[in-house]
Amino acid sequence: MSSPVAVPPPEAADRLAIRRLVDAYAHCADRRDAEGQMALFTEDSRFLVHMDATAAEPTQELRGRAALAPVFADLDRYRATTHFNGQSTVTLDGDRAEGETYCLAHHVSSGPDDERTIMIASIRYLDRFVKQDGGWFFAERRLLVDWTETRPCRP
Repeated sequence: MSSPVAVPPPEAADRLAIRRLVDAYAHCADRRDAEGQMALFTEDSRFLVHMDATAAEPTQELRGRAALAPVFADLDRYRATTHFNGQSTVTLDGDRAEGETYCLAHHVSSGPDDERTIMIASIRYLDRFVKQDGGWFFAERRLLVDWTETRPCRP
């Protein structure tokens, strides 16, 4: 096993700030904080959704922070959600960075007679980050759905 590589403190701070940004996105989603979620993006950001990760063209493409409101508000249709962020990679380049983060997103719905279902989505986020005024933001977030599973859910 190789010995750990020392990370310079400024790089470590940037990496931690980017991870906090990624985790804040999931936290805001699960708390239905659309305003907080939108604040994580640059004013001119792009948000692309690929419901099929193998498709070349996105299912949905939004430009600008304000355009994100209906997408994030759409989570209100679920009784509950839980997003578990997993492994991630980040490549830093000054005040810019790129990364990939894996996520398992759980969405609980209620149907007729309060029947519950859970939809689990395996998601990868391909991100472009930018540092502005000392903070990191999403400049572009590409959501790719690798697979989903829907089944009954008992409380």
